[in-house]
Amino acid sequence: MPLLQQKVQYSDHEFMFHYCGIYLHAVRWNQKEVGAVWKAHYTTPVFSPEGAGDCYRVRVCHCVGEQVTHHDPPLLFDLSRDPSESNPLSIATEPQFDTIIKRIKEEVEEHQKTWTPVPLQLTWWNNIWRPWLQPCCGTFPICWCDQETENRHSHLQEVKD
Repeated sequence: MPLLQQKVQYSDHEFMFHYCGIYLHAVRWNQKEVGAVWKAHYTTPVFSPEGAGDCYRVRVCHCVGEQVTHHDPPLLFDLSRDPSESNPLSIATEPQFDTIIKRIKEEVEEHQKTWTPVPLQLTWWNNIWRPWLQPCCGTFPICWCDQETENRHSHLQEVKD
């Protein structure tokens, strides 16, 4: 919360896991002892149009399937020097590449031991309108709550007086 409220500049968390739905897409490592912030992307959306940096044609970036690209090894960025994630690092450009990727992989394995999958909450069935769950002042299925309207009008009348 202090980070969101801009009371601190950096999160106290050493690792942050970026999910798209239930799929791990990236991991950020705040390596405080050397002042580096690394980010490894395991999966990235297929942007449309290509190079746009977003999924404009399909209006939403997908989490799985043909609309994502898997990276092995992961794309690695040094956010302390490249905050826009424009230049992925490689073994040729980052001497610590293998060590960083290995450390992140170890943390991912530890992280995944700590959570248990739960049923999806945002399926189409969980998001359809269910009239039997809405408050109803009248006789179901005609749920007109004129009682609320009457209360509102009497409150407005009191305010006027």
